[in-house]
Amino acid sequence: MSLEVSAKSRTVQGKGASRRLRSAGTVPGILYGGNTAAQSIELDHKSLWFQLKNEQFHASILTMELDGEKQQVLLRDVQMHPWRQLIQHVDFQRVAQDQEVFMRVPLHFVKADQSQAVKFGGAIVTHIMNEVEVACLPKFLPEFIAVDLSQITVGHSVHLSDLQLPEGVRLPGLARGDSPVASVSVPRGAMEEEKTGGAQGGDKKDEKKK
Repeated sequence: MSLEVSAKSRTVQGKGASRRLRSAGTVPGILYGGNTAAQSIELDHKSLWFQLKNEQFHASILTMELDGEKQQVLLRDVQMHPWRQLIQHVDFQRVAQDQEVFMRVPLHFVKADQSQAVKFGGAIVTHIMNEVEVACLPKFLPEFIAVDLSQITVGHSVHLSDLQLPEGVRLPGLARGDSPVASVSVPRGAMEEEKTGGAQGGDKKDEKKK
């Protein structure tokens, strides 16, 4: 189901006008891209605030209703106030169905509890990346990329090339190197405890022989 966002054209310009909009509970923004000139817009702050809490809102094709007309857009940038819970500005990009889009989508790490290293070896999984850039036509844009950790072993990592990508999706980052997205290691304390336990077991066996 497509996520929707409502906006209307903004006629007032300038820093002073933007401050007045924010004081009135409205967020100034801009809509750009496609074959149409960039357009100044405004959105309701309260509605946008709750929409931004939804992970999908950041990595999905959105349906924007602007002055009664609907069009598909991507959320491209959100500027927040340094310390107040206030959205200062937001950018959206128009989407053309026949043009590839570049988007950062979240990584969902799954099945770590099925890994033998984690289940029986006391290993800990470290998430090196939490999101990854994908390139695809809008119709193929995934909400997230699943990272299967069920087969990961101690001392090894899951790399970009290991990810199972949906149809029509590619990873531009692979051109810059096969970076790791997750790794598994055993905490030093657990390793020392295991060694100590092994040493004590050996001492007891020696005592029995005597």
